[in-house]
Amino acid sequence: MESAAGARDGARGGRGGGFPGGPRGGRGGRRGRGSRRGGDERKEWVPMTKLGRLVKDKKIQRLEHVFLFSIPVKEYQIIDHFLGEDKLKDEVLKIMPVQKQTRAGQRTRFKAFVVVGDSNGHVGLGVKTAKEVATAIRGAIVAAKLAIVPVRRGYWGNKIGQPHTVPCKVTGKCGSVRFRLVPAPRGTGIVAARVPKKLLMMAGYEDVFTASTGHT
Repeated sequence: MESAAGARDGARGGRGGGFPGGPRGGRGGRRGRGSRRGGDERKEWVPMTKLGRLVKDKKIQRLEHVFLFSIPVKEYQIIDHFLGEDKLKDEVLKIMPVQKQTRAGQRTRFKAFVVVGDSNGHVGLGVKTAKEVATAIRGAIVAAKLAIVPVRRGYWGNKIGQPHTVPCKVTGKCGSVRFRLVPAPRGTGIVAARVPKKLLMMAGYEDVFTASTGHT
């Protein structure tokens, strides 16, 4: 009786189905696509520019050499290679919605302003607009890394310790806005509004007086 029942189950494709003695008795085997899960490994950087290839081959040892000869940086991985991705800090300064009038109505996108710096003489500001906030922030971080520039630091009074302030009085202009940086004694801190203070801290300044005029 048991042999007859087993034969019937095999004919129906039940538990004893499949080829006799075969490794697969049912549908319990692992599928081939399952091995791809968990492969969250970071892709290796493949340089696309001549500067990138020179950097990866370690023929250019310092980022200052790139700035010295005014070589345009087209790949953000070059900045990560020199300054270290773990040392670079980024902070979102502002996210604002922008609208464009189309035939179908208003199209809303988001504009992100991000500052990137290592608090040791390098800072960059990036702006990016995208449909989603996360995409805009990621694009602004890349743009900020590509826009990184070296900044000079100096002393107020005696040259004791590390440079902590701007080396001289500096004035910048954009539109109707004029922004002025003045050296400050050690321990003063950064006397500025919220957004300029973040940018100066990312650059590595510790003591600065600031003044601004115009439509800020």
